[in-house]
Amino acid sequence: MYNELYNAWQFEIDNEEIGNLPSDFYSRLSDYITFLRDKNTQDNKKTVNSVLLAHELTHVNCMVQELISTRYNKLVKSINTKKKIPSDALSFEERKIYSSFLSFVKEYQLFKKNLLGGSILKINNSKPQNRVILRVLKDIPALMGSDMKSYGPFLLEDIASLPLENAELLEKQGLGKIVTLII
Repeated sequence: MYNELYNAWQFEIDNEEIGNLPSDFYSRLSDYITFLRDKNTQDNKKTVNSVLLAHELTHVNCMVQELISTRYNKLVKSINTKKKIPSDALSFEERKIYSSFLSFVKEYQLFKKNLLGGSILKINNSKPQNRVILRVLKDIPALMGSDMKSYGPFLLEDIASLPLENAELLEKQGLGKIVTLII
């Protein structure tokens, strides 16, 4: 794993484009770091092996921090320049984060466009929303709450915290049951 980490780190440092990482790269890297830490704490601190393990762990930590930082900067730069990153170049964890970040960027751009167009949605924060707990009795697709937030989808026997208005409507339709907590 050390060689694989070193090669990935070296590529990111030497190249402007983002390198390909296997989907399970960070998972295996995490296991490797855990192994080094565990092995280092088990060994006698005065042996040559434990000193080498401590140095290896130090080098691994430095490479990981620089690798993550460099890849992060490349991902942000790609979003700012609207350059598409192939999803197979990213690890599983990076794909999830990147897609969330892309969603954020798109939503923020829509917000800016609406604001400049004079059609921004005004949210009244003066009145707190009443929320209740709903036990789901039938599968429910995703829905827009009365507070303009997205909820769901929900499966049979899920428990959800929803605005009162939405929970009452779902209960009236036989899709859920409002739960009363006795404390």
